[in-house]
Amino acid sequence: MTTRVSGVGSWPGESPREAVRAVRDLLGDGVPHLPELPGRGVGADMVGRAASLLEGLHVETQPFGWRLVDRPGRDEGRAAAHLRHDLDELAEAYDGWQGPLKLQVSGPWTLAATLELTRGERVVSDHGARRDLTESLAEGLRTHVAEVARLVPGADLVVQVDEPAVPAVLEGRLPTQSGYGRLRAVDRSEVRDSLRVVLHAAGDHRTVVHCCAAEVPVTLLHEAGADGLSLDMTLLDGSRWEQLAAAVEGGAHLWAGAVRVGADWRTAHDRLTGAWGRIGLTTASLADVVVTPTCGLAGATPTSAVATLRTAKDLAEALAESGR
Repeated sequence: MTTRVSGVGSWPGESPREAVRAVRDLLGDGVPHLPELPGRGVGADMVGRAASLLEGLHVETQPFGWRLVDRPGRDEGRAAAHLRHDLDELAEAYDGWQGPLKLQVSGPWTLAATLELTRGERVVSDHGARRDLTESLAEGLRTHVAEVARLVPGADLVVQVDEPAVPAVLEGRLPTQSGYGRLRAVDRSEVRDSLRVVLHAAGDHRTVVHCCAAEVPVTLLHEAGADGLSLDMTLLDGSRWEQLAAAVEGGAHLWAGAVRVGADWRTAHDRLTGAWGRIGLTTASLADVVVTPTCGLAGATPTSAVATLRTAKDLAEALAESGR
């Protein structure tokens, strides 16, 4: 049995060619992914990339971030150009590729928590706006996935939806524009259903939801219909480990964010196997997980990013041995 390795999404540096090829070479026997390079500036960040996919909605940057606007402008064009460049590099680097390949997109709730309406408040504050955003993102993601499938026809695509802001949305922790109040929490069922709409846009391709927050709502993410759950394993408390056990037993595939930058694989191995046993799962079943860093690597140096993925590969080999 082979335990695979993948990355979360972001990567240091500014060269798409170098990043795409580095990830391919490091993860060619695992699950390579299309890297995001926020170091390039406006439009290359996670939110900018997702905003460039929106169908029928337009964005621009303001002093405090991205805002919905009436017509396309320079910032939206820059984000779209970054993505086109990335896809050109992906098509060249993966010419003839046969195997898994992962894409990432910011989820509807992280976008709604980040994008502002034209009047200045966050999209998440308006029920109609967040519904429109979800539908727009789903349509854009559907087009994006089809384009990547055309460029790399031999790829077994995996679509990752990034939702780091979901806990804050559910718990009503997002500040108002004035900073003196908090936006009302969104109902759990609406969060689940909107996420399900976006996941459904991936079609028949496998999906995984990533959330690297300590308060991750594991059960909700599983109920939304994702095939896999990508979590920072170092942040989970006892109740969330129990939710994870139920999700895994219910068929969810774990993408275990177990490797911190600079960490040793043995430490990660002992932490993961110890917690796994405490929730009643067999050590052998750990061989089925996909090992990843705990979060994106944009803040690391290129050398540290490479070393982190190599450490993840060492951990994966140790977990595979546990399954034999």
